Amino acid sequence: MASGLLKCVECNEDATELHRDYSNGILKLTICSSCKKPVDKYIEYDPVIILIDATLCKTQAFRHILFNTEINIHWKLCVFCLLCEAYLRWSLLQGSQPSDDPADIIRYTKEWEFYCMFALAALELAVFCIGVLIILWMAQLFCGASLEFTPLLKALLLSSYGKVLLIPAVIWEHDFSPLCFSLIRLFVLTSNSQAIRVGAVKALQSFRPNTDSLLAGSCVSITLMRCAAHVNIASANTEPAF
Repeated sequence: MASGLLKCVECNEDATELHRDYSNGILKLTICSSCKKPVDKYIEYDPVIILIDATLCKTQAFRHILFNTEINIHWKLCVFCLLCEAYLRWSLLQGSQPSDDPADIIRYTKEWEFYCMFALAALELAVFCIGVLIILWMAQLFCGASLEFTPLLKALLLSSYGKVLLIPAVIWEHDFSPLCFSLIRLFVLTSNSQAIRVGAVKALQSFRPNTDSLLAGSCVSITLMRCAAHVNIASANTEPAF
């Protein structure tokens, strides 16, 4: 269990412990001094329930995963999501350029194209994360709020887990695949927005309501432009098939 950076999943206040362990294996949840609710109710939940709540983009589940657990798979998950993204782009590219030539040079070319798609997806993710961090860094300078970049970056990487759904959408291709891709992008957008909200809560709370909305809108706009670019690419690549 994580230590030193515990948060209440309800109000985001700092906490020293999540529970107290009494004799005979009796556990008692710690009550938050601010909201008077259990600091982390998810320590009693099954991991499947936690995953479902995270899929539903509940802020409490995000706080539990980010601050109260020792999950260090964000870099591995990031690489896997980039592979899914690269495979989607590569499959769309191959679908728009059919070739029956079995020559080795053709196979090597296709393999090289996959690596290029992976590099492009990694560059896009890096630009997106840097853009969000720059916006929040500027917000930190203007309002003087504290902002921890490491948890925010971890939140952004973990919140991209929805890209894993791209693989089934590509394998079981059908007439509604472009719609499925758009819905997956929308789901990733929602997860990224919640990750920004959870990871940068102190910076966002320091703004006046109108400035808060402007900052949140700017972060969402970056993700929306990302989503729109993917939809345009998918539509352009699938157009010859019709």
